[in-house]
Amino acid sequence: MVEIIPSILAADFARLAGEIARVEPVISMLHVDVMDGHFVPNLTVGPPVVKSLRKATKLALDVHLMITDADRFAPLFIEAGADLVSVHQEACPHLDRTLRMIRSEGARPGVVLNPSTPVSTLENVLDLVDFVLVMSVNPGFGGQQFIPRALDKIRALDIMRRENGLEFAIEIDGGVTADNTAAIVRAGCEWLVAGVTVFRAPDPAARVEQLKQIARESCAIRV
Repeated sequence: MVEIIPSILAADFARLAGEIARVEPVISMLHVDVMDGHFVPNLTVGPPVVKSLRKATKLALDVHLMITDADRFAPLFIEAGADLVSVHQEACPHLDRTLRMIRSEGARPGVVLNPSTPVSTLENVLDLVDFVLVMSVNPGFGGQQFIPRALDKIRALDIMRRENGLEFAIEIDGGVTADNTAAIVRAGCEWLVAGVTVFRAPDPAARVEQLKQIARESCAIRV
């Protein structure tokens, strides 16, 4: 089943609860980008914001850690209310241990690949994750252009998943629009993170439904 996951990075932080309420009836997950100013050139939110989000919604919180010290901070975000926690392959020298730790702390673990990182780097941890997040922009800022070669990564991950009898979801983040949703879904992706496309639309809920409809129409065709 395809999920559209709005990213609060593109929401109006002055009225965040209201922004979430606009899309809550039509989604099951919310994407939270955590940036530390070291791994990526931007700063966003910390555990207190996730704790506030947890009070404001029952949606699953998909927390994407774009940080250099995931081992230290992942437990804090999980304690604050994160349901899913993804860490970057490039930032975790002991990735196996980090993923196992996330699950032991009570969250669903995921791993993220930057645009320049090949999927082959994950072949020894795919059995440890619930999802793999493919970055289709360079991480750090919203509103960037989609990098088309991300589709090749999705296809490669889908092949690895089927060949090894695994069930991890494939997620994509960056530049997702109504124009490329069909291609993304046909490549094998189930979870589509959309920030600007959703929250900058006149009617964010209607935009989510539009993306869902495109995805449904695309599911019958795989390339």
